[in-house]
Amino acid sequence: MRSDEIKKGFQRAPHRSLLRATGLKDEDFDKPFIGVANSFIEIIPGHFFLNKYAAIIKDEIKKNGCVPFEFNTIGVDDGIAMGHDGMLYSLPSREIIANSIETVMNAHKLDALIAIPNCDKITPGMIMGALRVNVPSIFVSGGPMKAGHLSDGTPIDLATAFEAVGKVAEGEMSEEELYEIECEACPSGGSCSGMFTANSMNTLMEAMGIALKGNGTILALTPEREELLRQAARRICEIAKDEQLTERYKIRNIINEKAIHNAFVVDMAMGGSTNTVLHMMAIAKEAGVDFDLARLNEISKHVAHIAKISPSLQTVHMEDIHKAGGVSAVMKEASRRSDTVLYLDNPVIEGGTVADRIKDAKIIDTSIIHPIENPYSEVGGLAILFGNLAKEGAVVKTAGIDPNMRKFTGKAICFDSQQEAIDGILAGKVQPGHVVVIRYEGPKGGPGMQEMLAPTSLIAGMNLGDKVALITDGRFSGATRGASIGHVSPEAAEGGMIGLLQDGDEIYINVEDTYTLEVRLDEEEIERRRAAFQPKVKDVPGRWLRQYRALVTNAANGAVLKDEC
Repeated sequence: MRSDEIKKGFQRAPHRSLLRATGLKDEDFDKPFIGVANSFIEIIPGHFFLNKYAAIIKDEIKKNGCVPFEFNTIGVDDGIAMGHDGMLYSLPSREIIANSIETVMNAHKLDALIAIPNCDKITPGMIMGALRVNVPSIFVSGGPMKAGHLSDGTPIDLATAFEAVGKVAEGEMSEEELYEIECEACPSGGSCSGMFTANSMNTLMEAMGIALKGNGTILALTPEREELLRQAARRICEIAKDEQLTERYKIRNIINEKAIHNAFVVDMAMGGSTNTVLHMMAIAKEAGVDFDLARLNEISKHVAHIAKISPSLQTVHMEDIHKAGGVSAVMKEASRRSDTVLYLDNPVIEGGTVADRIKDAKIIDTSIIHPIENPYSEVGGLAILFGNLAKEGAVVKTAGIDPNMRKFTGKAICFDSQQEAIDGILAGKVQPGHVVVIRYEGPKGGPGMQEMLAPTSLIAGMNLGDKVALITDGRFSGATRGASIGHVSPEAAEGGMIGLLQDGDEIYINVEDTYTLEVRLDEEEIERRRAAFQPKVKDVPGRWLRQYRALVTNAANGAVLKDEC
């Protein structure tokens, strides 16, 4: 066992002495050591109960002849951090999480890993760290929360609350109505109930095969979720105690090029958050997979969009997907289009292949998960745009776009920060026919690539969602809908074209067929502006953010940190 390096032989007597201080006995030194990476933190609704989950997992690990060692990662709640400079720390926290997994697992030579993530960039951070360690790893997340309901029975969620702020600002909703939404939108523990970033990533873990069936959709704080925890603990012990299984189920043997492809297929079929592109590109790099961003449009052409979930369809939430058949039903239905949509031969952590996992899956409610004969769209719910405004790509959630906005030409109105944009929208500067440009919010320019749910929610709440587009080198919450194009690369801070735009420039957007994002300027004018251009450099509040800015790559590269300066 890998852990023998810290526990076997006379030279390791001091090491065993320290381990005995934690409660280990003679018989424990012949057992596999299992790392239990917990993202428990009390300020995040999807995480405040994960200490109880870890206790269940550790109990089951002990019952199955292994030794658990729990350790924690940090976490940032994007919804709470949003709208102020705390959000600058959100994406950088992914790197701290990955580094902490790598550090604890490798420093102590643990044999296998069971990770307990749930929200936002915590999940990809844990996956990235696990890939660096490359031991057998199972992910079992906290699970989604229930949808909220108003007194009249209308289902609501966090996106409803953000958009309601725009309605109050526009005078279309009273503060009393807003208060009811505030109190009812998030009714329980769990990751926010729509197909936002957290549930998108927890769904994609299931699609990749590193999480058990049901991980993406079984509600938090239910007996069914508790049984999933115990199943995961039993399986990691089964693998860790068998030398052949330990070798077979190292995480890099599961997360390979086929798994990355399968994840994007499910992403397209379910219209996941645009953040999944950022995180999956980073995961691909950690897995040693060279995955071209442009390939996503090719995948999209062959994947029908068959499950529309909030924010794209505000009446449908993760609990509805679970009742309708879950992720396995989505995968099986998507695969009916052709034999090559999914790689059915890729392994899954419980044993067998993707084909084995989904063979008995079926759609229970065709109003929630549509058959491929009746899709929401013949193509997937995400697209990558290219053009002189995004030479390295930009991302849009096509599932959330009004049909009238799939081809759009508008005049730029430029803001050099999210707060400038919020102030401008509230002041009435943004009018029908505008393309709102928010720049210097990329990984380097922000720094930290803030999520921008506030400006997009204001636009939706002020009834401009079918009249105004938005482009940014920053990113969006998974709760964003509308013609919101993010991850524009190169970003303004590295001299990208988005930094050269001026108010009134004509911008053309096509998410229908050519997947184009371009400004209609001749090359002579572009070069004139480029010669005079000097990127803005923001003051930042902390040393870690300055370190991050110096090392981070752009969104097209997953915003991973460079290994060398």
